[in-house]
Amino acid sequence: MDFDFSTPEEAFRKRVRAWLEANVPDDLRGRSFTATRADPEAVQRLRGWQKKMYEAGFVGMDWPPEFGGRGASVLEQIILYEEMARAEAPQFVNRGGVSMLGPTLMAHGTPAQQKRFLPAILTAEEIWCQGFSEPNAGSDLANLQTQAVLEGVHVVVHGQKVWTSMAHVADWCFALVRTDRAAPRHKGITFLLVDMKSPGITVRPLRQLTGEAEFNEVFFDGVRVPAENVVGRVNQGWSVAITTLAYERDLLTFIRHISLRNALQRLVVLAKRTGRGTDPVLRQRIAALAIGEQCLRLNGYRSLTRILRGGAPGPEGSTAKLYWSHLDEELAATACEVIGLYSQLAEGTEWAPDGGQWEFYELLARASGIRAGTSEILRNILGERVLGLPKD
Repeated sequence: MDFDFSTPEEAFRKRVRAWLEANVPDDLRGRSFTATRADPEAVQRLRGWQKKMYEAGFVGMDWPPEFGGRGASVLEQIILYEEMARAEAPQFVNRGGVSMLGPTLMAHGTPAQQKRFLPAILTAEEIWCQGFSEPNAGSDLANLQTQAVLEGVHVVVHGQKVWTSMAHVADWCFALVRTDRAAPRHKGITFLLVDMKSPGITVRPLRQLTGEAEFNEVFFDGVRVPAENVVGRVNQGWSVAITTLAYERDLLTFIRHISLRNALQRLVVLAKRTGRGTDPVLRQRIAALAIGEQCLRLNGYRSLTRILRGGAPGPEGSTAKLYWSHLDEELAATACEVIGLYSQLAEGTEWAPDGGQWEFYELLARASGIRAGTSEILRNILGERVLGLPKD
């Protein structure tokens, strides 16, 4: 494994670091590990932040120049993520559009779709949500039941999506629908771009343990989508979706690591400020978290090194998610021990440490072993596909 970055890459790191230090807004700095995308006003501020980063050349860096990027290397993209973590800067609010839909449209979209949608993805002028999961098609995505039929120049959609992040503030949705019920499970699926302001769409919030509602249910009741918004070919959407999911796995690996590193940095500061850093047991727990965070980072570097040498991604994505879930839950529990009873105080309470971020973080961490792949399913994947164990 190569641990070193080249001289030009380190020069790029210095440039990014200086820009972030000078430009991260005070009201957004330091809240990146609990940043919410549920509040419409907060989303508007994050839109402005992404547009500012785009104007500085830091959004879609790895996109080809003909699509609005600058053809940067994967290493430069990772350096950007690392420096955003160091500066405690917020993540891109339109990350689903930038890192999933954008590359999908570049690979499968028509020239008209690319011209229409890609620029507004980069600037966050149009926010995208992902309409994949359904009540009976979460881990088993090929079981999706949302129906769509071709009627002239439109595709008419009936059905439901669930766990749709940011649907309540999104302008558009990239969704999978079933257009041939008689076809095998992985056939007869179509990839659609749906205007969230279309008649027949109903968005209902799903209140989380944290009290916010970033997730939503989305209902489609005779929604008419122009046939020109089909990405790829009708009934051939599964191959398009595989492209999207591959980019999603890469994106989530880095975003999870950024959030964990930011939270760990905050925890170290908190332990020093409260004097609990002198407790030998807590010191050992925090040290173990720091070691775990470095292992997570180096595991990502190992995967990256393989890819840069021409290899294919290995099982690191599954192992990283499983290990991150454990670290995230342990970090939240350790923070609660450091703070004590004050960890129960929410934002807006006078005595809440760090503005109540830790109360939010502890509640959010309860879902770390569920969201983006449950720990149970990930263990099955690793056991069966990596270790060769029999199915349970």
